[in-house]
Amino acid sequence: MKLHGYFRSAASYRVRIALNLKGLRADHLTHHLRKGEQRAPSYLALNPQGFVPALEAEGTVITQSLAIIEWLDETHPDPPLLPREPLARAKVRAFAQVLACDTHPVQNLKVLNRLRELGHPEEEVTAWAAWANREGLSACEALIKHEPGPFSFGAAPTLADLCLVPQLGNARRFSVDVSAFPRLLEAELAAKAMPAFTEAAPERQSDAE
Repeated sequence: MKLHGYFRSAASYRVRIALNLKGLRADHLTHHLRKGEQRAPSYLALNPQGFVPALEAEGTVITQSLAIIEWLDETHPDPPLLPREPLARAKVRAFAQVLACDTHPVQNLKVLNRLRELGHPEEEVTAWAAWANREGLSACEALIKHEPGPFSFGAAPTLADLCLVPQLGNARRFSVDVSAFPRLLEAELAAKAMPAFTEAAPERQSDAE
């Protein structure tokens, strides 16, 4: 397998964690997002969206981090990243989608660069990103307030934690006070005690700046 990504990409970070939890090896190919390498014709031929990550596996390319993670979970089911019970499964997916679909996309580099192109000063761009993170994390804090820990949904990491840990990292980069989210921090602490999470961290990647 080949994983196309970037050390600071939260979506790539999610997939790195999943690969580590599953004990799977992938060759990591980096595309420097700030230099626009994801827009190179050779990469657009793999992923027409020009986003990372993309996973080359079994003679094809899978894009979108949640799709990649669910494929990994279905083809390598141990340890499971989604509960077996349908309602619990839906709750984990809902939490993950708050972050991966409604929070991360509106504070990512493409959106922030568009705000800059429209003439917004940098302090407004940063404030936008911080707002998006606070909104999403606040919702997630409420969603798992009464769920058992130490992870987001119980005693083992799920797809929810794979999305949470990178998003908390993004929030800190935009100076969000994450102490407002004690239940999320409890889950993050449990996750970061696992090598699968710590070895996937941005600062541990070969392309880290």
